[in-house]
Amino acid sequence: MGNSLTSPATDNASAVNQPNIVLILADDMGFSDLGCYGSEINTPNLDSMAEDGIRFTQMYNMARCCPTRASLLTGLYPHQTGVGHMVSDYGVPEYQGYLNQNCATIAEVLKTNGYRTQISGKWHVGGQYPLHHPELATPGDEKHPTPLQRGFDHYWGTLTGAGSFFAPPTLMDGDTPITVERDDFYYTDEIAKHAARMIEESAAEGEPFFSYVAFTAPHWPLHAPEEDIEKYRGVYDGGWDELRRSRHAKLKELGILDESWEMSPRDRDSIPWEDAENQEWESLRMAVYAAQIDKLDQGVGNVLDALDSGGVRDNTLVIFLSDNGGCAEFLAEDSSKPDPMEFDTPMWNGDRMQMGNLPDVDPGPADTFQSYDLPWANASNTPFRLHKRWVHEGGISTPAIISWPDQIKSAQLVSEPSHIVDIAATIYDVSGTEYPEEIGGNALTGLEGHSFQGAIENGNWDRPTPIFWEHEGNRAVRDGEWKLVSEGNTVWELYDMKSDRTELNDLSAERPDVLAKMVAMYEKWTERSGALPWPVIPEMTASPRVGTMHIHDVD
Repeated sequence: MGNSLTSPATDNASAVNQPNIVLILADDMGFSDLGCYGSEINTPNLDSMAEDGIRFTQMYNMARCCPTRASLLTGLYPHQTGVGHMVSDYGVPEYQGYLNQNCATIAEVLKTNGYRTQISGKWHVGGQYPLHHPELATPGDEKHPTPLQRGFDHYWGTLTGAGSFFAPPTLMDGDTPITVERDDFYYTDEIAKHAARMIEESAAEGEPFFSYVAFTAPHWPLHAPEEDIEKYRGVYDGGWDELRRSRHAKLKELGILDESWEMSPRDRDSIPWEDAENQEWESLRMAVYAAQIDKLDQGVGNVLDALDSGGVRDNTLVIFLSDNGGCAEFLAEDSSKPDPMEFDTPMWNGDRMQMGNLPDVDPGPADTFQSYDLPWANASNTPFRLHKRWVHEGGISTPAIISWPDQIKSAQLVSEPSHIVDIAATIYDVSGTEYPEEIGGNALTGLEGHSFQGAIENGNWDRPTPIFWEHEGNRAVRDGEWKLVSEGNTVWELYDMKSDRTELNDLSAERPDVLAKMVAMYEKWTERSGALPWPVIPEMTASPRVGTMHIHDVD
C-alpha cells in the first residue's frame, strides 16, 4: 500500500528554517547527456551542482512526459492522478488525461504550510489542446485545469507538450494567452528568465517558495540559436557508435556505472555509423540537440544566479532531473503515428516550418522541424537498452542532481534505487509540511513515494517498497536487486540489477520463484493503482517500436 496520509515527523533541524524548493525538469534528455554523467556537452552549471551536491545513479522516471509530470507533482503513480497515459481522455478515470481531484500537487500541499508557489515552463497534465482546433479546448474548464487551479500562485509557460522554441503554441501568462511577436524569442531562455524573476520576487517577499521550472529542452523540434549550434558543429562526425563507447568509458570513470556492467548492444533498429547515409546532416542533428542542452544549462545558471542575487541560495533545495530517456520518436507525441503536421503551426508573422527530417535541410532554425531520431537517442541513453516510452533502463533512467548548500557539504553518489514519486514526499519531509487527508473537500489518495532525506543527510537510504511502471503495455517492477520487465505486452524478463543493470542476461527461466513473486506484485499493484491492460480502448493499437532510419515523406 502507499504511505500513510501524513508525512514523517517534522521536528528535524531542516524544518525549523523552511527551505526554498526549486524543482527543475528537463524534457526528453537521456541518462548520459550531462557532463557530470559522462557527456561531452558543456554543462558547467549542472556540473557545479554535482561537484558539491548529490548525484543519483539509479533515479527513475515514468518513461514519458505526462506520466512523469503527474507522478512528480503528486507523489502518486500516474494512473492514480488521472494521467495514466497522456492527455487524451479515454473515458476511464485513471486515463482521463488531466489531474483528478483526489491527488494534490506539491504546490497545493506546500501552500498549506505558507509557501509561495510558482511555475515557469511546460504544464502538460491538464488535458488535450488540439493545436489546429483551439476552439475544442478551454483553459480552466473542468477537463483543462491550469496551474493556477492546482495550487500555483504564478504561472508563465505552455499548456501542451511540444512545439516551436521560437513561437511555442498555448503560451500563457497566468490565465492570459500570449502570442510571440518578436524575432529574438527562444523558449528555453524565456523559461529561465521568468523563473529567475519569480525567484527574485519571492526572495524579496521573505517567504519560503516552491518554484517548478519545467524546460522543454531538449525535446524535439531541433531548435537552437546558431551561435550555440556552432559550438558542436563537427563534434559528432565520429558517429553514434563512437559516442556510445566514449560515454560508457566516462560513466565508469566517474563511478556512476559499475565496472562489470557491459554496454548494451547497438539498438536493433539502428545501423552501424559507417552504413549511415547523409553523415554530415546526421552529425549536425546531434550538434543541434547538444546545443539545446547547452542552452538548458545556461538557463539553470540563470536560475542559480537568481537564488544568489536574492540571498537565498544556501537554504534552497534544488532538484534537477529528466522526464524520460532520450527520445527515438519520429516527431510523434500523443499518438503512435508519426504525424509532424499536427505541430505545423505558423509563426506570429505567418511563416511556416519545413516539417520533417529532411537531409537537404539543416536543422536548428525557426523554419525547420526535425528530431534527432533513434540512433542518437540510443547514444543519449548509454549504456542502456531502449528509450522514451519503454521501461527498460534506457526509457526510465534519469540523471538526477540535488544541491542544498546548507545541508550538503560535499559531493556524494547515491546508488540506491529511487523514483520521482519519492520527490514530493521528500519535499514535504524537509519542509516540515504535513500531507493532508483532504484539500478543498476532496479526499486525497495516500502518498506512494517515500522521503529520501536520509540520502541528503548521509548519502544513502533504503527504499522500503518496490517501484512499479506501466506505459502502453510496457511494464516493470523494481524490488531491491531484481527487476521484472516486459516490452509491449510481451513475455516477462527478469534481471539481477546488481550484476547486470544493462539488462543483458534474462534470468526468468533460471529463477521462476522470483519471477512468480514479482508478477504477483505487479498484478496487486495494478489493482491498487488502476493501471489497465493496454490498449485501454480495444480499437487502439499498442505503439510499435518508433525509431527508424528511413526518411518519411511529409506533405
